[in-house]
Amino acid sequence: MLSKKVEEALNDQVAHEFYAAYLYLAMMAYLDGRSLGGFAHWMRLQAQEEVEHAMKLLDFLLDRGGTVELQPLGKPPADFESPLAVMKAALGHEQKVTGMIHDLYGLAVSEKDYPTQVLLQWFIDEQVEEEKSAGEVVDQLELAGDSVSALLVMNEHLGRRGPEEDDAGE
Repeated sequence: MLSKKVEEALNDQVAHEFYAAYLYLAMMAYLDGRSLGGFAHWMRLQAQEEVEHAMKLLDFLLDRGGTVELQPLGKPPADFESPLAVMKAALGHEQKVTGMIHDLYGLAVSEKDYPTQVLLQWFIDEQVEEEKSAGEVVDQLELAGDSVSALLVMNEHLGRRGPEEDDAGE
């Protein structure tokens, strides 16, 4: 049985996951508007993954007899300084989500909610991949510096990412 605290925290996390999708769609639009279709493709896939994460949590709430309470989503930023700024913002957001997942796991432990702990272990593992993926793109953009050629090579590389890939497109 879900405690009220865990139920509320899971509902909060559903909102955070949907907001992440919304944020990545805003980033996708910014990148697409700068003719960086590969980067935009990468962000579109990230957005789709975030929706899947939200649905995984939502389904878990329902499976456990919890009440789903969808929350309003904030408006994500629409303009960024550069592709590097976009990717740094994405990495920062993933790091924030990691902290939220860890806090939620800690709550599940304190509530002795073992099924939620099992679910959240999947999210903990996923966040390691998410941070690695965004971090690699940030690192590569920083190495590229002001090289337009390197940016275009990265754009092509990121455009080849498939939906099942969790890394930077390899």
